[in-house]
Amino acid sequence: MTDEERAEADENDAAESGSGDADAGSVVRRDRFSGGPARAFLSSLAADERIFAADLAVDRAHVVMLAEQDVVDESDAAAILAALDGVEASGHDTLPDGEDVHEAIEAAVVDRVGPDGGRMHTARSRNDEVAACIRYRLRADVLDLLDVLLGAREELLDLAEAHAETVMPGYTHLQPAQPTTVGHWASSYEAALARDAERLLDAYARINRSPLGAAAFAGTPFDVDRERTADLLGFDGLVENATDAVSARDFLVETAGALATASLTISGLAEDVVIYANRGLVDLDDDYASTSSIMPQKKNPDTLELARARVGDASGAFASLVGTLKGLPRAYNRDLQRATVGFWDALDAVGPAVEVAVGAVATADWDEAALAEAAGEGFATATGVADRLAMAGVPFRTAHEVVATAAELATEEDDGTPDLATLEEAAQAVLGESLSAHVDIETLAAALDVEESVAMRDSRGGPAPDAMADHLDRAREGLAEDREAVAERREAVQDAHRELREEVASYA
Repeated sequence: MTDEERAEADENDAAESGSGDADAGSVVRRDRFSGGPARAFLSSLAADERIFAADLAVDRAHVVMLAEQDVVDESDAAAILAALDGVEASGHDTLPDGEDVHEAIEAAVVDRVGPDGGRMHTARSRNDEVAACIRYRLRADVLDLLDVLLGAREELLDLAEAHAETVMPGYTHLQPAQPTTVGHWASSYEAALARDAERLLDAYARINRSPLGAAAFAGTPFDVDRERTADLLGFDGLVENATDAVSARDFLVETAGALATASLTISGLAEDVVIYANRGLVDLDDDYASTSSIMPQKKNPDTLELARARVGDASGAFASLVGTLKGLPRAYNRDLQRATVGFWDALDAVGPAVEVAVGAVATADWDEAALAEAAGEGFATATGVADRLAMAGVPFRTAHEVVATAAELATEEDDGTPDLATLEEAAQAVLGESLSAHVDIETLAAALDVEESVAMRDSRGGPAPDAMADHLDRAREGLAEDREAVAERREAVQDAHRELREEVASYA
């Protein structure tokens, strides 16, 4: 550094940190704005415990970069890095009072090092610092949630494979529609969770970009190396524009949307099983149920009901975040301090809901006899009969009319499901001739059977055993690819952690 640059750095440090005023109430504010009734209202220190470790990592990477760029002396960098180790060992609870964790850590470093500790804040602002900390912590949480989703998908695929031929009723409008299988139903939710995971992986790419070095919003005159801090922190690149870097919270909106969507998936799964349990089709394991405080004969699906309710947490956080961000001008506004409050809670809520709901499904006892009986209720094989007629050459709408007429003629004793004689009567009324003139009677009779009705639906994605086997193979391939993608991202972050530790150790 030239003498002029060092003088500028010293002046900047003094202004930022308040060094030289041992009695100052705030390392940032000094005596000005350091007290008064609004201090507690302004402070986010307690909520910032979540990003305490992230802030320490960001501080270390920034100080290493400053030393490498000769913006601060190596001896000062070594003292600051040692002080940060002490702050980490002492923990968040021992930090001095401050507006936020960033100020409190800086104050703790200055307490240990003296005024030169304030050099750690050279060439940055709390604006780019907090943005970096949020991204740093969020990516770890997203990877953890992805692990939960991947585990849940594997459980659902295992269930689907075990019950690939267990017939069950399919519903539309909560009315019996067509027979399907437990495996086909379970794999439908695995497919939805796969998309939920895909959304989070997509969001991760935009989360994992470094805003550090943007300073307040207009960059810095110091010779900083933004790419270096990004590499040390395991970011994949930069948020290039300095104003965008400190302002942007769209990565939170995107993640919040993915959380809300995942919670909707789990809410649907939970609701299905609550209904199935009510109809006696499935029995939840006691670990996922409870009884009434006054009616001991009851077995309530309480865990599923609570999992279903988590959609309110996630969607509420999304709405709150959008409401906070709506209409904010560039660049940094203190409103952003509130952006993560409900967001972190929602993030913490979704993972357990996924684990509990899928765990309840995976350990439940599926009553195969009751499921098979329910699968045929309400003439659920009607579409299969119409399809067989259409496959034999009868126009589908005409075949639909034949089957509808047969349903009207069916007696209550038959539970509304017509037999062959009734179908013959309907064919004479609609077609003016016998069914045998159009279709093989044995083939048509087989279509009335729920298992045969399922087996004939062998198009890609259908519930027929062969179609399901192919689908499960593809689904497991997709799961393996997603596991690899998550592992690669974890490995990249861990490599950066190791490099940062090694660089810090070199100053000891």
